[in-house]
Amino acid sequence: MVAKAGFVRFVFLTLLLLSAGSGYAQDELRKTFFKSADAAKEAAEAADAKLLAPKSYERGLKEYREAESALQRGRNIEVVRSNAADATTYFTTAADKARLAKTALAQVMKSRQDAANARAPELSPEEWQQAQRKFADAIRLLERGDLKNSKRRDIEATTLYREAELIAIKAQYLSETRRLLADADRARVGRYAPITLGKAKQLLSDAERELSENRYDTDLPRSLAQQANYEAKHAFYLSEVVRKIRDKDLTAEQLVLQWEQPLQAIAGVADAIPAMEEGPDRLTQELVAFFEQQRNELQSLQQEKAENEVRIADMEEEMRALDERLGGATAERAALVQRLEAQARVKQQFEQVEKMFSSAEARVFREGNSIILRLVGLNFDSGASQLRPENFDLLAKVEKAIDVFPRSELTIEGHTDSHGGDDLNQKLSQERAESVQQYMINAMRIPTYRLIATGYGETRPVASNETEAGRARNRRIDIVIKPNAEVT
Repeated sequence: MVAKAGFVRFVFLTLLLLSAGSGYAQDELRKTFFKSADAAKEAAEAADAKLLAPKSYERGLKEYREAESALQRGRNIEVVRSNAADATTYFTTAADKARLAKTALAQVMKSRQDAANARAPELSPEEWQQAQRKFADAIRLLERGDLKNSKRRDIEATTLYREAELIAIKAQYLSETRRLLADADRARVGRYAPITLGKAKQLLSDAERELSENRYDTDLPRSLAQQANYEAKHAFYLSEVVRKIRDKDLTAEQLVLQWEQPLQAIAGVADAIPAMEEGPDRLTQELVAFFEQQRNELQSLQQEKAENEVRIADMEEEMRALDERLGGATAERAALVQRLEAQARVKQQFEQVEKMFSSAEARVFREGNSIILRLVGLNFDSGASQLRPENFDLLAKVEKAIDVFPRSELTIEGHTDSHGGDDLNQKLSQERAESVQQYMINAMRIPTYRLIATGYGETRPVASNETEAGRARNRRIDIVIKPNAEVT
């Protein structure tokens, strides 16, 4: 009875296809005959059968496509059903074999993925292709049931994948170093800087050894490679210097004087006298001590900042508690809130102004609620107070900085170094301050009542007058901005 019912349904669908010839009828037939094949195909693809059981998968795909083609061309429905059934069988077999391969070939598949993650197809293509061929052989033999030979190819492929992975990892971390050293050999750098170049080569060798011993711990090899790069580049520089000396294009005395110049520049920043009559050792010690002191002071300031932030947070919490107890704002509380808000706005505005200038143009810092623009890029001709045209761009930035603080009071301070007479320096500093003041009135349209010009001569140095760098820092114009608390 069941067989009869099935036959009736089959005949009905066949007649429907022949009589209607419509897309709807084909869809109904496809649902009937391809349901199992579609499910088997999906399961095979989920098991990665295309890679791990390619022969069975391809045979299933061939039968599947032939079934689709027969259905589309309106061929005998039995052909369609037969092809679809064969496709289901092959896809099911492919899924089973793929699951078996995942277990049997787990080690080689992991090695393959590790090599791919290391970009082996790109960085070690020859070894990668060799491994791929062995891997394909292992799959083919396993699918055929030859477990022994499949295992042999599995081991060979694993070895090749791991070799390809290591080559790729070394290429990622060491290729630049190898290129630098190859360039150095071509340029015969070792002839003039053998010690430094030898150090670079040893560092490269150490990095290669570390990667070979533990390819997944790359921190140390990366560091060694970076050091090797530095030494290789340093060797290029040293070889050029040595070559110049040997060719008598540079004397030893000239070389020493050249190397003293950076120390002199650093001494200027540290406000130290660059005395090197007996060599650089004493100055070096003094500079080291200076920068250690700066570091300690910075740490202290950072600690103080952290403590202040905690203190402010405690004050805010106390204010909230007081507000709850008092049931609203008192005059004292309102004044405190206003003061804190004003200070926060000034801090925000200061940070805005600070970003306007490069280090070569101005130093921006605070003293209390005042903001000071130390215009290091504003220079005058010797003994003159007239502004130069090249200063106008910097003064345009000063105008924008002043605009951040509406109705602020502005003091223009003129300063000189200690060279020259006291009276002359006082007069020159006053004239320079007034020159800037007049520019602000004429070009920036700042009201006169907001401006004060004061010359201090040499009385307020910020650096030592014993060095040229220090004297240059003392010759300056400072713009002191005193924000209007009501406006800010």
